[in-house]
Amino acid sequence: AYTDIVVESLRYCQERKGLKLHAWVLMTNHLHFTASVDGSAAIGDILRDFKKVASKQLVRAILENDGESRKEWIIDRCRFRGTNDKKITNFKLWQDGSHVETVSTGNFFAEKLNYIHMNPVRQAVVDRPEHYLYSSARDYCGEKGLLDVVML
Repeated sequence: AYTDIVVESLRYCQERKGLKLHAWVLMTNHLHFTASVDGSAAIGDILRDFKKVASKQLVRAILENDGESRKEWIIDRCRFRGTNDKKITNFKLWQDGSHVETVSTGNFFAEKLNYIHMNPVRQAVVDRPEHYLYSSARDYCGEKGLLDVVML
């Protein structure tokens, strides 16, 4: 359920904020993607909106999930982190900042694409990148993935 919320939040940013994904992978504890933006939108603003939309839905899902064995621990950590951040009113789910790099060459993009798609293989989740559902590796192998991808 939590992965679906993150995917839907990315889709929301694609449809309403001008986010164009070129590659992505969602792992159990982190997300990598390469992207560009349509129009005059700033990537930082889109990332902020993504985190805001996703965190509200994720916290709600955690609170409502009676079967979540880690619920109290997760909520306690998010509440603690939120009380120590003046910008946050209740819960803080995401780490501060993001690691934004400008992709300036085809070789650099290929390096990042390989790094992103190999994440689930390195973690021994799958043996081939295209077998992982929460990734754009499927798109790069000619299959349709969960999100629209603008291939470079």
